[in-house]
Amino acid sequence: MTDRLLERVKQNLILEHSEDDALLEQYIAASVSYAESYQHIDEGYYSTHAMPTTTEQAVIMLASHFYESRDGSTGGFFADSTNASAQVWNTVNLLLRLDRNWKV
Repeated sequence: MTDRLLERVKQNLILEHSEDDALLEQYIAASVSYAESYQHIDEGYYSTHAMPTTTEQAVIMLASHFYESRDGSTGGFFADSTNASAQVWNTVNLLLRLDRNWKV
């Protein structure tokens, strides 16, 4: 799964080199962990279960966002709008909500 996600994140970022692969893998791990927590599923769930496409898209978007704003600012794709960063989080959470385990 990690190799597939790494390739998808790099495609999303239009990144052709592999110099930042270790950094991207950390961002992917953080994004998957966030997804599992948000969806109320066990930590490590996606290491043994298939990830739904909506969750995969959220992970790709979130890892890309972490990479693009790694200096703590809203750089990269988000430089033209201060609200764009918040919109990324809104979209990610909406995608993750589709596969959420709604426990009571």
